[in-house]
Amino acid sequence: MMKIEPVTLQGRIVRLEPLRLEHAGELYEASQDPSLWTYKPTPQPRSLAEMEQFIASVLRDQQAGKCLPFAIISLERGCVVGSTRYHSFQLHDYGLEIGWTWLTPTVQRTGVNTECKYLLLRHAFEVMEAIRVQLRTHHLNTNSQRAIARLGAVKEGVLRNHLIMPDGSYRHSVYYSIIQSEWPAVKARLEAMMQR
Repeated sequence: MMKIEPVTLQGRIVRLEPLRLEHAGELYEASQDPSLWTYKPTPQPRSLAEMEQFIASVLRDQQAGKCLPFAIISLERGCVVGSTRYHSFQLHDYGLEIGWTWLTPTVQRTGVNTECKYLLLRHAFEVMEAIRVQLRTHHLNTNSQRAIARLGAVKEGVLRNHLIMPDGSYRHSVYYSIIQSEWPAVKARLEAMMQR
């Protein structure tokens, strides 16, 4: 059975470290742009206290075995620039999802997201021995869909009326996956992208 354990993943430009309450201040500062929360199924934290509550809730989910959250640290800036997590574990079937990823706008399209996904996918396939990693996004979030496809993930389909958003609208979730046999080619693709 797949084992889920907190881990720090370090690359050339980012470090993914287990999310802690101590990250709240920097995470709150990084999360100020409302557009980061447009497609998230939870409202934007409007204060440091709300960010602390948000992190505490995520950490409770981690304790319950529901997720493994990370703070994304920019090595160049020396601070938190976003967050991501593993979740939706299927331990017996060696599957998981990478999601809840967001980055402060100043590091978007800088290679940070590519390296984050590379580190998470490499750990999932090569250490956790996953046979399937899925990603999903809001049907209106075309930027996210393009970014996921750019990784080399295969679009599988759409779950209609999948989630109710904070504003009451319905989210159709667009699903993608990478399977174990595809990982070597995806890995080579990502490593080539990171060399640019």
